Amino acid sequence: MSEPTQNEQRLKVIVADDQAAVREPLAAVLGLSGDIEVVAAAADGSQVLTAVAGGPVDVVLMDLRMPVMDGIEATRRLTEEHPEVAVVVLTTFADDDSILAALSAGARGYLTKNAGREDIARAIRAAAAGQSVLDREVQDRLLATARTKAPTPQQPLPGDITPREREVLTLIGQGLPNRAIAEKLFISEATVKTHINNLFAKADIRDRADAVRRAIAAGLA
Repeated sequence: MSEPTQNEQRLKVIVADDQAAVREPLAAVLGLSGDIEVVAAAADGSQVLTAVAGGPVDVVLMDLRMPVMDGIEATRRLTEEHPEVAVVVLTTFADDDSILAALSAGARGYLTKNAGREDIARAIRAAAAGQSVLDREVQDRLLATARTKAPTPQQPLPGDITPREREVLTLIGQGLPNRAIAEKLFISEATVKTHINNLFAKADIRDRADAVRRAIAAGLA
């Protein structure tokens, strides 16, 4: 029998939540996904760092409010010490301070606990591939916050941005996820990701939250 290819290997995930009643069922449910393997469960940020040090780990599914070391500090430490490990926040909190703190600390995804198993699995896969996934409620809050803080006058985009990349940025600025952008533009989700990667590189955009701010600053949203 041949060895599994890289694409067939399962993503190694840590589930971090201080409540065992949340942590354990979530780990069990994610384990049902054929491409995801939960390699550890942690009750606080310190346990996350210990588990990651024992590696290998691809993604940490991180709660924010935990004892000993909270999810924000753990995310910041992971970003500094293990930048190859992606963090997806899964929390009940969707306030501006929590969202911005998590994204600033380096989280690639932010979901509320209303998210279903497939939404969480999709966010894990996206984070492992270097993409950002934000819950729709989180996108709406970021959009509202960015609009109140958008810099003036408008900031133009680099001249080498293509018309299609401009369309994609416009739709990101409206809060649409990749799947909705693909449907809107009649292209595949993979093509949307390619446009986003190119756009982020050309315009020096850090993440999806930054993309929303840039769309508003450029007068696209």
